[in-house]
Amino acid sequence: MRSPLSGWFLFAAALIALGGCETTESTSFDPFRVDPLRTSRGDGGGPSLNLDALMRVGAAARAGGDYANAVSVYRRAAEVAPRDAAPFLALGDTLVDAGNANEAIVAYNSARERDQHNPLAQRGIAKAFLMTNRAELALEPISRALAVTPNDPKLLMLIGVADDLMGRHAEAQDRYRQALALTPGDPSLAVNLALSFVLTGDYPAAISALRPVAMSPAAGAHERQTLALIYGLKGDQTEAARVARLDLDEAAVEHNLVLYETLRRLSPDARNRAILAARSESRPSPASQPG
Repeated sequence: MRSPLSGWFLFAAALIALGGCETTESTSFDPFRVDPLRTSRGDGGGPSLNLDALMRVGAAARAGGDYANAVSVYRRAAEVAPRDAAPFLALGDTLVDAGNANEAIVAYNSARERDQHNPLAQRGIAKAFLMTNRAELALEPISRALAVTPNDPKLLMLIGVADDLMGRHAEAQDRYRQALALTPGDPSLAVNLALSFVLTGDYPAAISALRPVAMSPAAGAHERQTLALIYGLKGDQTEAARVARLDLDEAAVEHNLVLYETLRRLSPDARNRAILAARSESRPSPASQPG
């Protein structure tokens, strides 16, 4: 059954690159939510919290989309092991999932203070900077991470996103192609490459880059609705509607077609700003996070 989701939601979902939504984070720690993790001290002095168990519960909460509880659990884990980078790294990742980029930056910096060569912390803080449109600040941690893992396609993708945000679209497209050579058919890379072509007005190239991925049996609504958007921006409303109907009901399709036409009527600069803003304000589900 096709989802009756609103057209605007699917438009936003189609423009995912990094992630970001309004956070529902809670700063309080609820010990009753983690009681099963308590283990008895050998000296009989009462219960203590086990770091590994806290990390497992935090990961389960994050995977289930319960970001508020995951944040609380990871903060407790950081109290239990204040010299360990892992709780701060997991906290940063969860805050990124929840769209709280500024607090994620603080968490990633804490992880970097404890493990300055950790490429995941460098990649995480770069992603958080990009979520807040601070592309220039993202380049330094990306470079540090690339020094450790030079062929990481996720890092190459982040450089591409930074280049797009700074208006260097040809360079961005080269980065996405480099990453696709390492991971052919990667949906996130194909979407980012296609959207980069959109930013330069090259809709045929955008369609060529994304259509094979979006129309494959393994594709999801994210890729298909991005393709529908590109057809709509190109002015091919018939094909935009056909692809959109693969996931949406008729009311949502009609809503999206109106939106595509509205975007088409904007100046190129205004349209690009709208697309880049949607990229930063949208996020994939935890299962589809690009890392």
